[in-house]
Amino acid sequence: MTALSAYDRIEATGLWRPNPDEQRREVIVSIGEATLTITDRNDSALAHWSIPAVARANPGHHPAIFHPDGDPGETLELPEDEAEMIAAIETLRNAVERARPRPGRLRLIGLLLSIGAIAALGIFWLPGALRDHAVSVVPEVKRAEIGTALLSRIRRVAGPPCNDAQALPALTRLSARLPAPEGPSRLVALRGGVREATHLPGNIILLNRILFEDHEGPDVVAGHIIGEHLRARIDDPLRRMLDHLGMMASLRLLTTGRLSDEMLDRYGEALLTAPPTPLTDAALLAGFAAWSVRSTPYAYASDITGETTLGLIEADPFANNPPGPLISDADWLRLQGICGG
Repeated sequence: MTALSAYDRIEATGLWRPNPDEQRREVIVSIGEATLTITDRNDSALAHWSIPAVARANPGHHPAIFHPDGDPGETLELPEDEAEMIAAIETLRNAVERARPRPGRLRLIGLLLSIGAIAALGIFWLPGALRDHAVSVVPEVKRAEIGTALLSRIRRVAGPPCNDAQALPALTRLSARLPAPEGPSRLVALRGGVREATHLPGNIILLNRILFEDHEGPDVVAGHIIGEHLRARIDDPLRRMLDHLGMMASLRLLTTGRLSDEMLDRYGEALLTAPPTPLTDAALLAGFAAWSVRSTPYAYASDITGETTLGLIEADPFANNPPGPLISDADWLRLQGICGG
């Protein structure tokens, strides 16, 4: 015991009795190597108490009465004037008590750590795991249902889709000319609400009417369609939706196969106001090359000066060798009136 070095061989006079039936005897008390030694006047040892097993019967009172832990019948009384010995015994008892293992505290710490680990899993791991599982197991048919349900809620904000009877077949042909990897997208023209273009789950692309009405050819709207194809590769529209709505949406989708109207409304409002995910010039140019579309019209439509889109203009993959037409001139004229002029 390190604390013993400061009290080695301290001695004091006290009264000791081995049991309640015997008379108290005057003894000499000394502190040795982890023991309290009690001797008579002739230096004959009467008892040895282990300091870790010494208890005090009357804390704060005098004379101080000590006894072996578990045996209150054997006592040692030290008068108030033996303050140094009393203080030494108390100091050593406290040092031993602090050094004792505390299974209850360890169990509590272990329980709190376990609860913390479970909470951390719930906060940081579980939401992402549920989302990823939902994204991986939801089939294309269900994605299309979710996208259609979301579109029906968006109509409450953006108005009904444009549906000119002569223009809709032309919109289908434009979609077939610019298919997504999983097949032609469902293109939906809206009178407002959407900034320019955005993507819904189920391979549904929303397009603002200005992309048809404010440009001379289909290259600009084609560029936005290509951009949405590229964004869908980077960030799955269903994943993006569940990310925004949180863990309960993933859990509801996995258990019921649908999302509530409140969830759809909340995401629809956020989607229509969110800025599009930025794309690098390299990614866009690769997309224009893959779908055989000129990048220059899209670049000037994005920045009429061409200053911020110079890379798309100078590296246009079809600057000197124009690709075939996206759709016929007649179809483009029909699309320019898709919202009824």
